[in-house]
Amino acid sequence: MKLQDIDFPPPPVVASYLLFAAGLLGVLASHMVGALFSGLLVFLLVQLAQPLVGRFASGHNARVLATLGIAIIVVGGLVKAGLWIAVLLHSGSGLDALWVKIAETIDSANGILPAWVLASLPSTASDLKDAVVHWLREHAAELRLAGKEAGVGVVQILIGMLVAALVAVQEVDEPHQQRPLAQALSERIERFYAMFRTVFVAQGKIATINATLTGIYLLGVLPAIGISLPFVKTMILVTWLVGFLPVAGNLISNTIIVLISLSVSALAAVLSLAFLILVHKLEWLVIGKVVGEQIGAKAWEILLAMLVMERLFGPGGLAIAPVTYAYVKAELKAAALI
Repeated sequence: MKLQDIDFPPPPVVASYLLFAAGLLGVLASHMVGALFSGLLVFLLVQLAQPLVGRFASGHNARVLATLGIAIIVVGGLVKAGLWIAVLLHSGSGLDALWVKIAETIDSANGILPAWVLASLPSTASDLKDAVVHWLREHAAELRLAGKEAGVGVVQILIGMLVAALVAVQEVDEPHQQRPLAQALSERIERFYAMFRTVFVAQGKIATINATLTGIYLLGVLPAIGISLPFVKTMILVTWLVGFLPVAGNLISNTIIVLISLSVSALAAVLSLAFLILVHKLEWLVIGKVVGEQIGAKAWEILLAMLVMERLFGPGGLAIAPVTYAYVKAELKAAALI
């Protein structure tokens, strides 16, 4: 095929690709992935409630007011849920106590773990504490900055939710004629949102399946054979939350559960490891079925995209990688390039 035979897109479409790419890079560079995702989530939830608006509100003004009411409920509900999760994770049986238990497990692991594993771990909880204190002293300035950034991040998330709520309300208005560049850019945004919705809903199903199976194991299987683990509710909640991160989230929750199991007995740790390997394999199958079929990607493709994005942009790149990869594939398919 010769170069002149290639059907290049018109200038407004090319400009829309460049503007959208620049906007996405700006979100990553300014660490605003949380704000972007919170806004997309609010818009998604409001959109899911739109059938109720059409059923109970007939006039234009009534639909606008009904959508505004739903948006307020969605934003308020998400804020309340976030506060509830934060309080639960930092309660007496939450993450703080969970980390202490993990440190105690490392302290008592000398007679259980192989020597090559112990060589890379602090030998006692006191050594772990000293290492943490030393790290905190060396990175005090970074931690102060991180604290400020966390506060800014919370504000950005709230602003993102409010902006998305306003956009959702504006969507109720009658469609109007757009100029070519605005129309092309709207297509990019709509396709990215569609991929976010696909990945988020699919990953939400996977996270719920993981958390449900983990709950059955921790609350049913282990007690039935006489083994009771601490922090069960916290571990189930953490499993569900990190489950929204493909593959990597499962590894995080697995590590926590195995270490807490090890604090009870070697048998509990072996059983937990075997169970979690089984669940991990199940997750790969579900990813390939639920996510792969909808975005045309296999689990290893998503994992590779996450590794590259994390290396380039840090945690924000890791979080946004599945959606970005799905979006890129969707654009390539729409252009008949793959």
